[in-house]
Amino acid sequence: MRQSQALVLLGIIAQNGIAKAATLPRGVGPEFVKFYEIKETFACIAHPSIILKASQVNDNTCDCPDGSDEPGTAACALLDSASPVQPLPASLSGSTNTTNALPGFWCANKGHVGAYVPFLFVNDGVCDYDLCCDGTEEYGNVGGVKCANKCAEIGKEWRRVEKERQDNFERASKRRRTMVKESKELRRQVEARITKIEGEIRELEQKEAELKAKFDEVERSERGKIVKPEGPGKLGVLAGLAKTRVNELREALADVVDDRRQLQDKVAELEGILSTFKVEYNPNFNDEGVKKAVRAWEDYAAKKTEDVGEEVSDLDEIMKEDGESSGINWNEFQEDAITDTDILYSFEAYLPGPLRDFLHGKINNLRVWLIENGMLADTVSKEGESQLVKAAREAHEAATRDVQSKRTALDEEKRDLEKDYGTDDIFRILKGKCTSVEAGEYEYELCWMTQTTQKSKKGGSSTNMGNFQKVSFRDSDEEERHDGKGLGRGKRMVLEYTNGQHCWNGPNRRTDVWLACAETEELWRVSEQEKCVYKMEVGTPAACDTLAQPGHVKDEL
Repeated sequence: MRQSQALVLLGIIAQNGIAKAATLPRGVGPEFVKFYEIKETFACIAHPSIILKASQVNDNTCDCPDGSDEPGTAACALLDSASPVQPLPASLSGSTNTTNALPGFWCANKGHVGAYVPFLFVNDGVCDYDLCCDGTEEYGNVGGVKCANKCAEIGKEWRRVEKERQDNFERASKRRRTMVKESKELRRQVEARITKIEGEIRELEQKEAELKAKFDEVERSERGKIVKPEGPGKLGVLAGLAKTRVNELREALADVVDDRRQLQDKVAELEGILSTFKVEYNPNFNDEGVKKAVRAWEDYAAKKTEDVGEEVSDLDEIMKEDGESSGINWNEFQEDAITDTDILYSFEAYLPGPLRDFLHGKINNLRVWLIENGMLADTVSKEGESQLVKAAREAHEAATRDVQSKRTALDEEKRDLEKDYGTDDIFRILKGKCTSVEAGEYEYELCWMTQTTQKSKKGGSSTNMGNFQKVSFRDSDEEERHDGKGLGRGKRMVLEYTNGQHCWNGPNRRTDVWLACAETEELWRVSEQEKCVYKMEVGTPAACDTLAQPGHVKDEL
């Protein structure tokens, strides 16, 4: 029925589309006007060598291989690269498996935004107001359907929504500009810290070199000296160890004596109870158990009387502190004998000053020379080094540690400077901040530039869903949401978080964080695309540079 009605209108279409001057065929979009200017013939757009009569345009017959002769009908609706082979007169390929040159039927939508409608929607008996608010795609009134022009009201509502979108976009863009300034300032601070640390390292390296030279000089000058070791000799060490051991044993003995006295008190108490029992019990009471207990006590008392002379010697004397009047006098073991060093320096003291200095310097130089040339072993250890050498060594080691610490800090700052923080370093200002959303039994959290986590609302530990790896861009193909909290269509920024906690019987968890423009940072939705691979949809002003300015035209098909 639709086909016959379209044929009935064929004459009107041809008359209005070609014959009348200053008019265009129905369904022609503004960018294709130049191909349909009024003339006697029409050249197929993709195949200009094929010339048709003007009356063949919109005659409901697909004469051009690219379908460009039917901008206002559904005759070439099934014309695409995947269509089955169908012989077609005047077609260069002899089939319809080619791409249509036109994007669809053009609805001017005066008072709103013009849009293309798929050719399949033309005269299908359905008013497609979301694409063609003026109803011109149903010009054939198929099935009695007549689509009124609603562009005024639809356009008004659309403009209201677009204005709201525009205002939101402006606020988000303003917020983004502020974030860019703050991020640039943070980057400047990192660069300033790097410059400062590099200067500090140069100063510390110079100081380290000076302290190393001083240490080498002091060590060399002190190497030839006979240095008296600090602390006691071997005998003193042995005496100290013995004294410590004796004190430990004395303390242990004191504990044993205390325990012994407590036990003696308990035994005396028990003996008193049994003695009273023996005196007060009734011997005429015929109880074998009582009689047996009395006899055992009498045997015990007799034995105790026999052993009363075997007293343990008094331990108080043993437990007295060591000193001159008791125990061991440890002062007698102090090393106060004259050492080789004392003898040497005492000998030098009897020499005249100039001779003493001369001999001391020569002996020192000779010893240093012998050590440096491997002819004399260097027996000086850290334990036996002088205070001067020790101070010089510790100063040099401290300077070396300071240099290493500064280099570590410099490496961290440089890594941070080289890290991918997105366009304009925008994510630098968000680093470490987190946003979350609850979904089912879990709370999902995104921490910018660090990690994503999953937390059970019932308590317990959290699960690492991925660590930040890099920034990438991917194409999104989702319908626009009425609340504006969606990715929509177009290229979107994606933060890739990889190498998270291992998934049981699966890979390590990873999360792709898709970003869309919004006034504030907000985690909208979380979904599991495949096993242990998650998708987060997040709104943030940081993504506003990748979104087309609101007021865009409708999708074209």
